[in-house]
Amino acid sequence: MDARIPTLVLGGTGYVAGEVIRLVLGHPNLQLAGVMSDSQPGEPVGRSFPHLAAVLGDTRFLSQAEIEQQVSTLPRSAVFSAAPHGVSAALIDTLLRRAEAKGTKPRVVDISADYRYSTAEAYAAVYKHEHGAPARLKDFTCAVPEHLKAVTTPHVAHPGCFATATLLAAVPLLATGLAAGSDAGAGGSGAGSGAGGPTLFVSGVTGSTGSGRKPVEGTHHPTRHSDLYSYNALVHRHIPEIRACARAASGVDADFAFVPHSGPFARGIHVTVQAQLAAPTDTATVLARLREFYAGASFVRVLDAAPRVKDIVASNYAHLSAAANGRTVAVMCVVDNLNKGAAGGAVQWMNRLFGLPETAGLAAPAAGWT
Repeated sequence: MDARIPTLVLGGTGYVAGEVIRLVLGHPNLQLAGVMSDSQPGEPVGRSFPHLAAVLGDTRFLSQAEIEQQVSTLPRSAVFSAAPHGVSAALIDTLLRRAEAKGTKPRVVDISADYRYSTAEAYAAVYKHEHGAPARLKDFTCAVPEHLKAVTTPHVAHPGCFATATLLAAVPLLATGLAAGSDAGAGGSGAGSGAGGPTLFVSGVTGSTGSGRKPVEGTHHPTRHSDLYSYNALVHRHIPEIRACARAASGVDADFAFVPHSGPFARGIHVTVQAQLAAPTDTATVLARLREFYAGASFVRVLDAAPRVKDIVASNYAHLSAAANGRTVAVMCVVDNLNKGAAGGAVQWMNRLFGLPETAGLAAPAAGWT
């Protein structure tokens, strides 16, 4: 596959879209062919992303009609949707209908929540509105790339940033039977949490970019600076998504008691997942199990020391570590919410959809000292 793959970005003015554009511009196999913004068609993309302006040149936002034209005429294309939840589903469905009518073959990775659920009812229960294209759900798979060996659908939905960090820490505990009640991971039946399945306790801290580009009270700098506070404790909308993805990856229906926090930094997520151990186990054994579980996973590093957000910011790497005292285990995970938790994970999936090396365009290390 010598020719670079034309790449289109939907929802083109937000933080995640900007990170997708940055990664595509440096990708050896993808070539930016269009960025959609119905609110700013014809305006320079670099005006919305000044840090990319020197590379974007005179690239301008395209309208939906122009993007539809490209999808229907390009024999193949890579489409990243960073459109908002509730908008992405119908937009993607419209593009795919145009492509199907013309016989072209785009591959889509959706970074919104619209295709993360297997049924329209499950989606509506969380987001409180009907799904925009329920018949299209069967064409998408949702998983962290490290937890699924083969993709059987033509398109992928990337989990949310909190979900990515939590799943990277939690799934090994469930799949290997380390967590009490996770018998399916060790060959058992996978009983639900109400029938003896494990409960995992999750505390997570996210940077302000996780709340999107439009300033609100929770992301306004004078409010968030030098502060730390929880929100949506035990009722966060990512909990059903985390539970479903964890069950698919491990065979265990676990419960997740999740308390998210807003941190005073811009990029990054730090998650701690705690569980009761199924049997007395020490830290060294847990670390060995984590390393064995993620052997061959290019972007997951298991450290002896506690992971730090500064060491992964602006990269697609996840750092994990753990501690155990014989009764309880804690697994810590840090990821960049805009990269591994969104745009980088999406590029990782797109690489797999096109049979490219999974690390293509993503191997750059963290910036450091951010």
